Amino acid sequence: MSIVYIVSAPSGSGKSTLVTKLFETVRQLDFSISYTTRQPRGNEKSGKEYFFVSRPQFEAMIAADEFLEHATVFGNYYGTARRFLLEAENRSNDLLLDIDVQGASKIKEKIPEAVSIFILPPDREKLEARLRARALDSEEVIRRRLDTARREIENYEKYDYILVNNLLEQSADELKDIVLAERLLRSGAKPTPEEARRIKTAQACRLEQARERVQPILASFNPQEVK
Repeated sequence: MSIVYIVSAPSGSGKSTLVTKLFETVRQLDFSISYTTRQPRGNEKSGKEYFFVSRPQFEAMIAADEFLEHATVFGNYYGTARRFLLEAENRSNDLLLDIDVQGASKIKEKIPEAVSIFILPPDREKLEARLRARALDSEEVIRRRLDTARREIENYEKYDYILVNNLLEQSADELKDIVLAERLLRSGAKPTPEEARRIKTAQACRLEQARERVQPILASFNPQEVK
């Protein structure tokens, strides 16, 4: 049975970079490319970052029940096609889904054993700096993304693992350790010393261990509401 990994993060948190690094070092892992009706940004190409389709095309896929989940974000459709899970299982590979909080919740309902990982920025200030450094969005869009980030972070307790992306290389190693530790734990095999280290690192990112690290991040977005 394939393990389904769900990775979510507020826009600008560095999720895409971490996922790219993960695929450079972890084998037998497929990536589900989401479908969307939004327009490509920058150098994005259909079939790489997303499959860019028209609203009528997307709605036809909904009608044909081709999605594991789909949602509307900023007025555009986003969805995860069922076919990627079937293809991963046929290859005896695991599957990683890069989806938002809405989509993650829907996948967890359908696949409760899926492993959910929430990547967070260190604080609001650093997230805003990253969004501005990308130079992709207008001031209005940046403000909207920051407000959305606050609401998304409030859902952190729905995830199995919390990863605060402060130092890129460390965060990349932690994401890799989470993925490989889950494989090992589900296999039931006796861990080597290196595998035991991976499991220990992953356990430190479990929700129950990470709550204290999330509170200051939440406070940076809305200090008057977080005690």
